[in-house]
Amino acid sequence: MMKFLSMNFYRCCLVTACCLTLSQFAKAQTDADALMIPENYFCAAGIYTHGSWDHYWEGTFKRDNLNLGTVSTSTYMVGGTYGLSNRINLTLMVPYVKTHATAGTLRGEQNFQDLSGSVKWMAIKEELGKGLFSFHAILSGSIPLTNYEADFLPLSIGLHSKNVALRGLLNYQTGRFFVAGAGQYIRRSNITIDRNSYYTTEMHYTNEVEMPNVTNFFVSSGFRSLKFNAEAVLTKVTTLGGFDIRKNDMPFPSNKMNATIAGLILKYSFQSISGLEFTAGGNYVLKGRNVGQTRSFYGGVYYVFSTKKEK
Repeated sequence: MMKFLSMNFYRCCLVTACCLTLSQFAKAQTDADALMIPENYFCAAGIYTHGSWDHYWEGTFKRDNLNLGTVSTSTYMVGGTYGLSNRINLTLMVPYVKTHATAGTLRGEQNFQDLSGSVKWMAIKEELGKGLFSFHAILSGSIPLTNYEADFLPLSIGLHSKNVALRGLLNYQTGRFFVAGAGQYIRRSNITIDRNSYYTTEMHYTNEVEMPNVTNFFVSSGFRSLKFNAEAVLTKVTTLGGFDIRKNDMPFPSNKMNATIAGLILKYSFQSISGLEFTAGGNYVLKGRNVGQTRSFYGGVYYVFSTKKEK
C-alpha cells in the first residue's frame, strides 16, 4: 500500500511568491498537480516560504525604490490533504505571513492571512497510447482570517478579498516522465479600505474597492519516481482589469498585477521512514506589470498516514 501511496503522493503543498505582495498568488498548490492522496489517507504539511525583490514594474517601467530597499515576505503554513476517495481529495491550509522593508519608515505587517480550501476531483483517468492520461477539476476558495490592512501595499500581507476559483488540469505520463497544463479562473469579492475616498483612473467617493478577477495558466514537465521527483513550471498570471501604478505612487489593491514566473520543484521521499517526504524549490518572476521581480524559495515537510487500521 505504501508503494502505491509514494507513487501517487507528490507536492502535498507548495507555495509560490511572485508579486508586490505575497497574497494574490502565493497559496498552497495541492490543486496544481495531477496526483492524489488515496482514500482514507491524510497528508499533514508544514511549509516555509521566503520571497524578496528590490526592483519592480511600475506599469511596464522597471525601476527600484530607495525608500523601500529590499521588500521581503515570509510565510509559515500548516495544513493537510485528506483522501475522501481515490478520486476526490479535500485540502485545508492556514498561512501566517510577515513582511519587511530594509529602507524607509514603513513597517511591515504580520498576522494570519487567508484560510484556503479546495476539492480536487479526478474526473478522467485512462490509458492513452503508451502512457496514462488524466483530467482533474478543482474547486477552491479562500476567506480572510483576520482584519489585516489590505490598503498597505507593498507591505500588506494580503488583499482581504474572498475568492472562489475553478481550475482544469490535464496530465499525461509515460514511464517516469510527464507533461501537464492547467488553466484557472479566480473570482474575487470587493473589499473595504480605511478611507472614504480614493483615486484610480477617476475619483471614487466610497470605501469599497472593486477587485478585478484573475486568470492563471501553467505548463510543467518533469520526472517522477518512488524516491525522487523533479519538475519545471512556467506560469502566467493575468489580472482581468485594474490599472497601473501611477508614477512614484504606492500600489493599490485593485492594480493590474500580471506576472510570468519560472519555477523548479524537487521532492525526496525517505525510504527508511514510510510516508515522510521533503519538498524544496524556487520561483523567479521573469516579466511583470505592477509586481516585484521576486526571487523566492520554499521548503516543506510532509507526512502521509492512514486514518484507518489496515486489516
